[in-house]
Amino acid sequence: MAKLSQEVEKNQAEGIKTEKKEKKKKFKAKKHSNKYLQAIMKLDKGKIYPISEAFLLLRKVSLAKFDASVELHINTIEKGLRGKTKLPHGTGKEIKVQIADVSSIDKIINLVEKGKIDFDVLVAHPQVMPKLAKIAKFLGPKGLMPNPKSGTISTEPEKVADNLKGGEINWKSEADFPIIHQVIGKMSFKDKQLEENLQAFLKSIGSNKIKSVTLKSTMSPGIKIQFDSK
Repeated sequence: MAKLSQEVEKNQAEGIKTEKKEKKKKFKAKKHSNKYLQAIMKLDKGKIYPISEAFLLLRKVSLAKFDASVELHINTIEKGLRGKTKLPHGTGKEIKVQIADVSSIDKIINLVEKGKIDFDVLVAHPQVMPKLAKIAKFLGPKGLMPNPKSGTISTEPEKVADNLKGGEINWKSEADFPIIHQVIGKMSFKDKQLEENLQAFLKSIGSNKIKSVTLKSTMSPGIKIQFDSK
């Protein structure tokens, strides 16, 4: 598995490098709307809010007219962190999980090569990993290449798929920065559900590895929150 992990990461890295060469992004200064600026005025920039108070405030500053996602943005003490946990109430998003095994691998390769990727997570049996390397350049940049470290390579892919559909998530910090981004639910969730998801996620990281936590929803300003530092 260790050797397989190294090969997977090599293929994924090569795919990411290829995509970077093909695409040159142009960055423009982001302009915020008046509503966004008004929402910021409701926040005390120097305050770190208790979790219960933060969720009440989040509903006041959330600008989206749809059922927005609730997100955590966490600064950690180091980069390269990863793990998995189960959110008690899920993320609110239905996850499409594709299983790659002996019976499905050829079909998956054919579709991916045609640009048809209709899944959020790909779980593979170790047997088919050599074949999957052929499409690593397509899956790698999208973070879809199965990897032992994320638990998406397994001799029991069906079991892994069921766990993922049941609210289990794999998380990791950014490759170059000690930051973790994670959706923990929807604005339609009750505050208690969001808090239980939040606590489960922070526990999986470990409070001793966390520097700061910011709570926000899609399109809302961020709210700095307190967390148990013990």
